[in-house]
Amino acid sequence: MSTPIFPRQQGPSPVLPTGKMPARASSNISAPHQQLQPAPHTELRGAAAARQRMVQRLSQVHGIATPAVPAAMAAVERHGFVDSALTGQAYEDTSLPIGFGQTISKPQVVARMLQLLLQVPLPADAKVLEIGTGCGYQAAVLAQVFPQVYSVERIAGLHHKAHQHLHALHQTGAALAGIRLILGDGMQGYAPAAPYHAIIAAAGGQQLPAAWLEQLAPGGRIVAPVAQGSNGQQALVVVDKAANGQLHYQSLDAVHFVPLKSGLI
Repeated sequence: MSTPIFPRQQGPSPVLPTGKMPARASSNISAPHQQLQPAPHTELRGAAAARQRMVQRLSQVHGIATPAVPAAMAAVERHGFVDSALTGQAYEDTSLPIGFGQTISKPQVVARMLQLLLQVPLPADAKVLEIGTGCGYQAAVLAQVFPQVYSVERIAGLHHKAHQHLHALHQTGAALAGIRLILGDGMQGYAPAAPYHAIIAAAGGQQLPAAWLEQLAPGGRIVAPVAQGSNGQQALVVVDKAANGQLHYQSLDAVHFVPLKSGLI
């Protein structure tokens, strides 16, 4: 039986609904409901082998040593999240355009950020907040490790596209039940489901928004790009929150992400 596509709304919409569609309050609807059909998920010839080579590069070339990370990357078919014209490049270590001026991150960057998140102790019911759903790929990877994934996207078109991709991937048997997609302003985080044991961002601003720091649980970790100086360069920043609420910052790799912006479009 086909899974219904949820309307565009400000609030959590389960990727894998178990009952009837939640009520759509008029104040939450940013556009008339439009029924969308999931994009067909087709097996790319040689995709399994290409994905395995990608995972091997992550371990052998990029030093990804936490076992859960390559396993998560191997479980998600990246070619199902890019335009059909780009599927031949899906398993190369490169970012690719996904429309609306946005990109899907390089596999090594996704793996590196996930590995950093997993370097702190996490409870069995760990909850992660993703800022910038994009095409839905990173949310699918996170769902292989975290039982609860809340992902916020400010661009309505990408929010819809992520729904389509994730529904299509779910139909292949992928484990995605813990994902909730939210159309909202990522700079505000998502307070209704806070606190989070981990927060990961796919866009970089001048500083980390105060809402993220507030919504991070004690013992939790943020991994996000942050601008360094006025020349547009970014670094991957890790923030750990101690039991007493004190924040500890580390600045790591140089990275390049799309800019973090506020507001819905």
